[in-house]
Amino acid sequence: MSQKEVKTVSFRRGPKRGSFERPVQPAGVILKRLWNYLKPQFPLLLLAGLLSIIGNLIALVGPRISGRAIDAITDSGGVDYQNVFRFAGMMIVCYLVSGIMSYILSVLMIRISRKVVYSMRKDAFEKLLTLPVSFFDGHQPGDVISMISYDIETVNTSLTHDIVLMASSLITVVGSFIMMMIVSPLLVLIFVVTIPLAVLITRYRAKKVRPLYRNRSVKIGKMNGFVEENTAGLKTIRAYGREQEFIKRFDEKNNEAVDAYYEADRFACANGPIVNLINNISLAMISAFGALLYIRGGVTLGNISSFMLYSRKFSGPINEFANIISELQSALAAAERVFRLIDEDPEKADAKDAIEPEKVKGEIEARDVRFSYDLGREILHGISFSANSGKLVAIVGETGCGKTTLINLLMRFYDRDSGMITLDENPIESLKRARLRQSYTMVLQDAWLFHGTIYENIVYSRPSASREDVENAAKAAMIHGYIESLPKGYDTLLSDNAVNLSKGQKQLLTIARALLLDSPMLILDEATSNVDTQTEQRIQAAMLNLMKGRTCFVIAHRLSTIKNADEILVMDNGSIVERGTHRELLDNHGVYYGMYSSQFEAV
Repeated sequence: MSQKEVKTVSFRRGPKRGSFERPVQPAGVILKRLWNYLKPQFPLLLLAGLLSIIGNLIALVGPRISGRAIDAITDSGGVDYQNVFRFAGMMIVCYLVSGIMSYILSVLMIRISRKVVYSMRKDAFEKLLTLPVSFFDGHQPGDVISMISYDIETVNTSLTHDIVLMASSLITVVGSFIMMMIVSPLLVLIFVVTIPLAVLITRYRAKKVRPLYRNRSVKIGKMNGFVEENTAGLKTIRAYGREQEFIKRFDEKNNEAVDAYYEADRFACANGPIVNLINNISLAMISAFGALLYIRGGVTLGNISSFMLYSRKFSGPINEFANIISELQSALAAAERVFRLIDEDPEKADAKDAIEPEKVKGEIEARDVRFSYDLGREILHGISFSANSGKLVAIVGETGCGKTTLINLLMRFYDRDSGMITLDENPIESLKRARLRQSYTMVLQDAWLFHGTIYENIVYSRPSASREDVENAAKAAMIHGYIESLPKGYDTLLSDNAVNLSKGQKQLLTIARALLLDSPMLILDEATSNVDTQTEQRIQAAMLNLMKGRTCFVIAHRLSTIKNADEILVMDNGSIVERGTHRELLDNHGVYYGMYSSQFEAV
């Protein structure tokens, strides 16, 4: 596409929204999605179901045998010890077998939940890697970490504990009801009133408590985000002596989280006692009516004993179920947050006819580019420039003038609102994102290194590079000598975030990583801001040779480092106000001249 054929294109983008502030999803929807994670474990679930049924049925035989043991009293008042001991032995065997099956069931559910949680965490993390940069600009890292750790662990606890109890409770309730019908259908009529009452109260309170648990997860996420943010800036906090202020701020976040915990648990903890009260009332009624039936000869003493035990088994799980419902609401609220993350819209897909050029020359052109993070607040105003292949373009300006935003548009971390950006005369939207981004090498102001060896951190940009290539890149970045001085050299293990290196050394390693990648374009965003002036000069000398043949964009505050740039773009308040070479801009006595003069005077 020639320069004359380039057309201005307008893009509409909606305002930002907090994706975790949407209305509460129905419980059925969330349970259905959880079932999708459980389905691959169906054989194990089937085995768990069989163990639960058999174990609970065997346990249900115990009260019936207990009644037979009590009835082993003869009419003359004697005791048939042989039958009593026989029935007692049978009870021990039943409860022992039931206990063993319950243990195996618990182990099995832990195994199932482990696989489910693994899949959920995997899906959540993989989704994070597909989300646009705007998502991370709008959410605290601590909140995202809270979803992957705390919220999924809450789901895990529910799967390993609550589901087992619910399944056991259901079997026990149904089995106990059948056995009570066999023992005395008349006494069962007492539950016609008490059970519906317990169900209605539990259902009503479950609807009320779930939003409270959802709010609890949100508050915990915000608190974690605050802690993560301040842990990273702990040195700065101490340097300025602001510990007490941040303790006060944390107290506010902590109180909000604790209050959210309290409100949720306060409301939920009443469920068990309310249902327990109803169950105890039913037991009192059973005792009274059972005594009347016994006096009239309607039931034996052993039958009353069996019925009482079955009624406890019947009402106990209902009481537990009320508590489980509260815990399940917590798990549903946590799962909802995880699913909202998984459901976040990924980065916009490439166009169907997107191309992937085999060779990129590195010719960049921007025409009347406008951009805003939020509708109504334009950040870039009609940006136009061109960068020929192999040229060095520097971008300078005061903090907040839009330099980094412009780089974000070049790499399509964001899409412009209007205008056109082309690479080798192709609109960047017509290229596959992966190919576009692989055409750039980036060195940012904030050096990012991961837990691993120095060699692994450098070779990260090009895994196929040889040892010699890695060492040559380190030499060019002026870090080879330091690496060789370490006891293990390139095999030295970096701790988390490379805290065992200075900021300057970290930056030199990221520069070495960037130099290893042979891409046609290079972006340096204050890449030498963390090194001393002498080291910076050596790096600049090495990088000038390595930048030959590459289109380079350099964001710099130290204007002395960009004297050799082919073109300098001076930005102010989202616009390019001046452009030209270092000498041309100084001769103009404009904005650049003022910036350079102020730095020279400061020196």
